[in-house]
Amino acid sequence: MSVLTAWPPVVAPQQKPELRRVCELCGAYQYQIVGSIDRNGQPLETAICQGCGLVAHLNIPTDDELKAYYASQYRPSYHGEMAPSPRRVMRAWKNGQRIVRQLRPFLAAPCSVIEVGAGIGATVKNFELAGHRASGIDLGTQFLRYGREVLHAQVEAASLFDLPPEPRFDLVLLVHVIEHFASPLRALQAIHALLRPGGRLYLECPNLASPFATRKRLFHFAHVYNFTPWTLLALARKAGFELEHSFVDDNDSYVEVLLRRIDQGYAAFQAEDYERTLERMFRYNALTYHLRWSYLKSRSKKVLGYLHERLVSTRFVERLAAQCATVSDR
Repeated sequence: MSVLTAWPPVVAPQQKPELRRVCELCGAYQYQIVGSIDRNGQPLETAICQGCGLVAHLNIPTDDELKAYYASQYRPSYHGEMAPSPRRVMRAWKNGQRIVRQLRPFLAAPCSVIEVGAGIGATVKNFELAGHRASGIDLGTQFLRYGREVLHAQVEAASLFDLPPEPRFDLVLLVHVIEHFASPLRALQAIHALLRPGGRLYLECPNLASPFATRKRLFHFAHVYNFTPWTLLALARKAGFELEHSFVDDNDSYVEVLLRRIDQGYAAFQAEDYERTLERMFRYNALTYHLRWSYLKSRSKKVLGYLHERLVSTRFVERLAAQCATVSDR
């Protein structure tokens, strides 16, 4: 049985009128169901566009629904905490250091940098310490409070769409955020308006094309869209960006790309990406996934990393807080 016949038949608009939303990427409005529950076992219909392979919730939440969710429910439901634990702070700080290292060869200091979805502001603070004019915005109040009061990062509670559409930044950071928007195309277009000519967008998100064991653990209400590298880059091109550098390959767990602003977007999706995405999604079962050497290697590394975090994160955060307070007083 082929991949295409192993799943429910195509959901046509005339069968379900609520599906008459137009695909953000290709303009089609025919979808196929690829998931019916989220990773917690709750009902959540996820569908793939038959025109281009873009995967998203079947019924997209409104901006207001998402804003309310992220303000009060996202952290406890997704991370299990309202305020950041020492392990999360340590992880965020080291992640910020990694991003600064990755982008250093492409940037001339000082740049004007803003992070959309800044969380506790660890990446913002790392860019500040690297000599850039860095700030950030987020919807989550408790994490932002920690960033302001402990890390002394320039972060505030705001939405991307609250920012005036003026070209005043050299670099926008969008790290594990693009998948959360009700309209990622609209978000990318808003970022395009914030960037100076030749400005850059650094973007990270989960990679739907990477190996995974079971789709039962794949989807989540917070991840409205699920991108492959090709659907993400096609959407970016449509919004007025071109790829400058990719830091990973198509099999990695995350997409990590540096995009450059161009004057005008253009359509560049491929119709065959529908079947290409389906093939990537269903190529492993639980057994073949867990027997991969790359899985065993990465899992061992992750378990050791978790152990290290438990042992040293509290002391790490104490030293970090003292360091940030000292820098702030200068």
